[in-house]
Amino acid sequence: MRKKFRQLSLQAKMSSIFVLANLVVFAVTVILLLGINSMSSEIDKVYQGNLRLNEVSDALMAVQDSMTDYLNSKTSDSLEEFYRNEQTYSQLVQDMSDGVTGATFQRMERSIRHLSEEYLDLVSQTIEAKRGRNVEKYRVRYENATQMYEYINTYIYSLNNEQFRSNSENYSRLSAAFRNFEMVSVIALSIVIVVSVSIVVKLTGEIISPLKDLAVTADEVAGGNFDTELLQVQSEDEIGVVTGAFNQMLISIRQYLESLRESMEIRRSLMEKELLMEAHLKDAQLKYLQAQINPHFLFNTLNAGAQLAMMEGADRTYEYVQNVAEFFRYNVKKSNDIVTVREELELVDHYIYILNVRFSGDIHYGKEIEEDLLDSCMPSMILQPIVENSVNHGIREMNGEGKIRLKVYHVDGDTLGISIRDNGIGMNPDTIEKVLGGNYHEEQSGGGSNGIAMGNVIARLKLFTQNEDVMTILSDGKDQGTEVILYLPIKEREKTDV
Repeated sequence: MRKKFRQLSLQAKMSSIFVLANLVVFAVTVILLLGINSMSSEIDKVYQGNLRLNEVSDALMAVQDSMTDYLNSKTSDSLEEFYRNEQTYSQLVQDMSDGVTGATFQRMERSIRHLSEEYLDLVSQTIEAKRGRNVEKYRVRYENATQMYEYINTYIYSLNNEQFRSNSENYSRLSAAFRNFEMVSVIALSIVIVVSVSIVVKLTGEIISPLKDLAVTADEVAGGNFDTELLQVQSEDEIGVVTGAFNQMLISIRQYLESLRESMEIRRSLMEKELLMEAHLKDAQLKYLQAQINPHFLFNTLNAGAQLAMMEGADRTYEYVQNVAEFFRYNVKKSNDIVTVREELELVDHYIYILNVRFSGDIHYGKEIEEDLLDSCMPSMILQPIVENSVNHGIREMNGEGKIRLKVYHVDGDTLGISIRDNGIGMNPDTIEKVLGGNYHEEQSGGGSNGIAMGNVIARLKLFTQNEDVMTILSDGKDQGTEVILYLPIKEREKTDV
């Protein structure tokens, strides 16, 4: 038997143990529940006699009240009510005991039944006398019926009290027996559960013991001890299969370690050379960064040139140098800041001015601004790259006068729109799709680009707004111009951003 048990699969072993234990607990529980239900039924029957007498008393009162109501009002509704109550009371009386017996309660029920039949007969005669307008008869019969009603009601009340006292004694006895049975049930069920758990723990311990040994050995191997002893296969179930596979794996690991050590030595040497090359590269990058022009030195130098031009009376040169200095100052200070729409528009103004000086005023620039939106915040360096893109890839490649129109307006209650429209060569749908998807890679022109591509602008807008729908590009086709529309939340910059 023990050998057959070892040959079973792990699932079959565990299932048989738990099914057997649960069947034993279930059988004992069912037996105890049947006993508890039987005693509960006995307790429920204790006060049924009192409930029945209460119904008889209520029905008797309803007959008397409906009779009195009819005698006073003599309406068809009251007469129908009387007949309904009479029928109900008659049915309840017929269910009472009529046998001759020595039991006190049954004798009293028999008396109530016969008195009730006489009372119902007398009540019917009273109703008939009233309907026949025989005043003397219905008054005498009504008084007799009322006296008999009071007598029957008193009799029912006495019987009810006697039954209640007797039932209370029976209820106390049954309750005590029920509590004792509950205690015995709890003790018996506890013993069965303890025995079942003990058996389950013992049998599952024998099943799990090889798995524990496997876990301990696997933990040692995981810690780097590959010289541990091989495990003994004790069963033919899944654990035995895993144990055999683990032994084979351990042997393979031991064989593999030697070749691995050699390859690790080679790899370590290669890594040292790679780290040395990376160090040289970082050193070269550092020297390259140190050789860059200090941007503060650049726009301070431009400011000095502007002052010199002003002192010499070269107003146009002064204005040009001043715009260039402001342009570079904004790039240095605001490249990673949150700015206002007003500041971004000022940067565009400087940029357009510089371009018009360079290209003899070929770019006509107009603005349409809703003033209450100027203090709303937005990421820096957003509008200038878009305008630069319009100039480099739209206006420069066309023949004729270039125009750029910038508009700031309300879209809805909490969103503003910024439109930048040019009259350049336009964009085809494929190019628009690539730009919006961040897949368009333009070659930097020789016109002095600041290096911020449209993909970077779109990515920063999405990060700022936490929204995917931040830009729309519209173009009716070749030589029809292009319009770029940005959508931003309307919110003012916090004071800490200043």
